[in-house]
Amino acid sequence: MSIRDAFRGPEASIDDQVESFATDRVPANKRWPIPAISLVLLGNATAMFFFTFGAQQSFLVGWPMMLLPIGYFFFGAILIGALTMRVASREGLSQSLLSRGLGFGLRGSAVASFIYAINFVYYFLFEGTIVSHAIAYYFEIEIHSAAGIGIFALVGLVTIAFVWRGMYAMSALQKWGFPLFVGLLIWALFNLNSQHDVAGFSAWESTATGGGAALWTAMSLANGQMIFQGLIATDYGRFASRNIRYRGTGTIMLLELIPMFTIIFLGAMLGASLVGEFGEGKAQDPGFVFVHLLGLVGVFFVIVTQIRINVMNLYGGSIVLSSGVDAATGYRPGRPWWMFAVWLFGVIFYATDVISNLGTFLAITGVLTNTWVLIILADYFVCRRWLKLGRSEGIEFREGEVREWNPCGLVSLGIAVFVGALGIMEVYPVAYASFIAMFLGPIVHVVMTVATKGRYYTPVAGPSAGKAVATDH
Repeated sequence: MSIRDAFRGPEASIDDQVESFATDRVPANKRWPIPAISLVLLGNATAMFFFTFGAQQSFLVGWPMMLLPIGYFFFGAILIGALTMRVASREGLSQSLLSRGLGFGLRGSAVASFIYAINFVYYFLFEGTIVSHAIAYYFEIEIHSAAGIGIFALVGLVTIAFVWRGMYAMSALQKWGFPLFVGLLIWALFNLNSQHDVAGFSAWESTATGGGAALWTAMSLANGQMIFQGLIATDYGRFASRNIRYRGTGTIMLLELIPMFTIIFLGAMLGASLVGEFGEGKAQDPGFVFVHLLGLVGVFFVIVTQIRINVMNLYGGSIVLSSGVDAATGYRPGRPWWMFAVWLFGVIFYATDVISNLGTFLAITGVLTNTWVLIILADYFVCRRWLKLGRSEGIEFREGEVREWNPCGLVSLGIAVFVGALGIMEVYPVAYASFIAMFLGPIVHVVMTVATKGRYYTPVAGPSAGKAVATDH
């Protein structure tokens, strides 16, 4: 394979590129090389969000204590990503389609899909907000005015054009977008050094109070990202070779996480260098930081970077909603329409200032998403592969192959979310909520699946209904 071929996907029709196998398996002849998948994931790895995340970690616990949550995030994401991607690549299925056979049933998977979709809508909102802030700061526009909302909506519509052809469009975007990102980032850091005293590690000091509570908050933020980053890689890892091993899926995760954690540490440095002059709010807002350091070029930098990440949020959201609505109603209007749905929800949330509730959102999604993912992993690796309660290859996902509802996954998710919600309602510290829920849910699921002897893997029509294994394996 030539170097050029290693960084691009196989030949595919326009229809396959646009629909991106949102509601079906990825055929064996449509799989991508590891370097090509990693190139697409660079858009996520260099998201503006991670500048903010790094600054938040620094403000919460400072150096070197921030290495605890960040180290947990790093190694946990490699583990979760390698496991989920291995399952997705073997099956050629997105996480939402896998949910149908792995514990939730056809209709039940729609619940999980909508949980996952909320993440993409919110991160689309977050990245779009950074762009709106950058433009607003430079041109002195009121952020939540009609003009500010219009800026958010317009940039979002432009972004849709860059993801219409799915992975193929994103691959082309990252080929020229990533070098541009690196060049402008270096320029910004040069200006930081010439205009401000750059904060070394010893100056990355916590601005929070309450020691242990701040550390648990930092761990909770890292916990949500650990699972989500491992999960988002699965949407692209389903295009990896069916024969890829854990070394391969772990390599994909490393190639994503190394640049991501470079951005996280740079975010901590930028925050620590600017917090004394501008306060926490602006020091952790890339929309302000890069306009301050680069002026109009900073606006351009933020717009380009936002497009590079928001194509992934639009893509991921459209894949999840395609699967979820198909499972719930059988309605298949085509994946591009769900990109517009993500965009529309983002505009509505921006106009109503949902972003101001970032902490609550991360707590809720941490409980929901983390629990869902670990239930799926427990179903596949414990119930199916270890306990042999269901087949471990050719996971069922089509109507007639799976039950409409699998109570094992749904009840365990419900119990875990209820316990997590008690934390969000401050019955116990909210920072513990996602940890408790994500361990409780899989345990309950395994117990219920064992107690029912895997009965809910088999359609009501009888054992023969679930025996067909997809021929594209």
